[in-house]
Amino acid sequence: MLLVLINILIICVVGAICFWVIEKFVRDGRLANLLKILVVLICIAAILQRLLPALGIGF
Repeated sequence: MLLVLINILIICVVGAICFWVIEKFVRDGRLANLLKILVVLICIAAILQRLLPALGIGF
């Protein structure tokens, strides 16, 4: 379970770095918002991919 928490923390840190990169280098506001939504969805999917097998849910 500790490894799952460490993986989730790593995913959150990578997501935060992606947010910073988007804020720093993307000038168009609408594109930045779409990219942020994409980052959030990918992070949620990655977290669920790590968390569900640990909870015994999934295939």
